Amino acid sequence: MFKKFTALVIAAVMLFSLSGCGVTAGVQIKETESQIYSKEDIDSAIAVILNYFRDNFDGCVLREIGYAGDEYLDEMKEWQDTYSADEVIILMSSFYVISDTEGSLVQGETYTGWNWILSRDTGGRWIHRDHGYG
Repeated sequence: MFKKFTALVIAAVMLFSLSGCGVTAGVQIKETESQIYSKEDIDSAIAVILNYFRDNFDGCVLREIGYAGDEYLDEMKEWQDTYSADEVIILMSSFYVISDTEGSLVQGETYTGWNWILSRDTGGRWIHRDHGYG
């Protein structure tokens, strides 16, 4: 009886701990070649967004994320000017909304082509600046 009760309590704690965060477990990392950024540059930018997503996208499951590609160079340069940054990288993702969220996200919807804008100074750490469509 005690073992069943303990297992039930552990399951309840795990359920409640997951409900207050965005889910990134099982996310597919899309590999994209770049003449601008190394794999390490891209991976470190993705790591920033994985943390941000877990902390700020309650009730959502991140399905895929990766570097948007070098073809976005002009857009990255515009963001560099906006943030007075040495470098900007754009990531693209898709995620699913599993439960009601604060803001404009709709339960049951999959969001694809969702952009993440990050900037850094040369040799520095990536900083999340903006996200959304656009």
